[in-house]
Amino acid sequence: MGRRAATRALLAATLGVTGVLSPAPPVAAAPSPSRPAGAAVRAVVPDTCPDGGSECVADTIGRLRERFGALGRSCQHHASFTLAYLRTTEGFRWGRDQEGYFVDNAWVNREGALFAEYYYRAYDDWAAGRRSAVPAAWLAALDAARSRRLTGAGDLLLGMNAHINRDLPYVLERVGLTAPDGSSRKPDHDKVNEILAAVLDPLLAELIARLDRDGFDTGIPTSAALGLLVSWREQAWRNAVRLAGARTPFARTLVELDIESGALAIATGLATLTSYVPPFTGPGPRAAYCAGHNGDAPPLAYPFGVPPAY
Repeated sequence: MGRRAATRALLAATLGVTGVLSPAPPVAAAPSPSRPAGAAVRAVVPDTCPDGGSECVADTIGRLRERFGALGRSCQHHASFTLAYLRTTEGFRWGRDQEGYFVDNAWVNREGALFAEYYYRAYDDWAAGRRSAVPAAWLAALDAARSRRLTGAGDLLLGMNAHINRDLPYVLERVGLTAPDGSSRKPDHDKVNEILAAVLDPLLAELIARLDRDGFDTGIPTSAALGLLVSWREQAWRNAVRLAGARTPFARTLVELDIESGALAIATGLATLTSYVPPFTGPGPRAAYCAGHNGDAPPLAYPFGVPPAY
């Protein structure tokens, strides 16, 4: 089987399997005893945008651009996730700046900045060797990227899984699921799905053109990939509701264990299905292609225009 055909088959299987994976495995599948509980990890993540100012999103984009610059120029495998995060955040700003797009811009600004802070903390702890502070799903994603054992699609999906299935429930609970008048924040949460739909095609085209010609050329409809992300975001909201509704420390611990072990289970399945298959496939062609093309301009316009490569 050729490299491109193998990738297509693996990703097709990935989309099918993750669609039926339980988002919350039995709580007996607990993290390692050396890992702090979810609350311990969350307590050290600062709320960097408590007032929800518009400048928070600009700051997030600047920090993501800086991180992608370092990863992309050196063709690190984690660059695929960071580029995707950068473009979706630029898409978020584009949506927010349309009159009436969100009900409460301050709420979504705060959510976006806090969400990014969870990613920074996981990555920086991992890079500094503080492994006991890194959530298990992020360890799986970042270790796999460092070992260069997954296709580009695999690296992207493991990062998205860790950030959506693991981080997002905690973020949503912290920023609040209801407005002061008692109305649900869910419409603003769901509005982000429209942004994902708007950026997905140009994002995949850019990932293929700049980082990994074969690892993203899967032949899988973008609608299937979008459906997966939307389902993950829906589950993240439901898990945030469960966190907010936990009435005792023990009840909360059970929810946290579900979130942590569920995200790790999905990461393990994705990694199995998107690994290279030596000697038939490997990271060599990806590295060579990225070295020659990582600085290329994005080939398609996003809703917000054509962004600079770096």
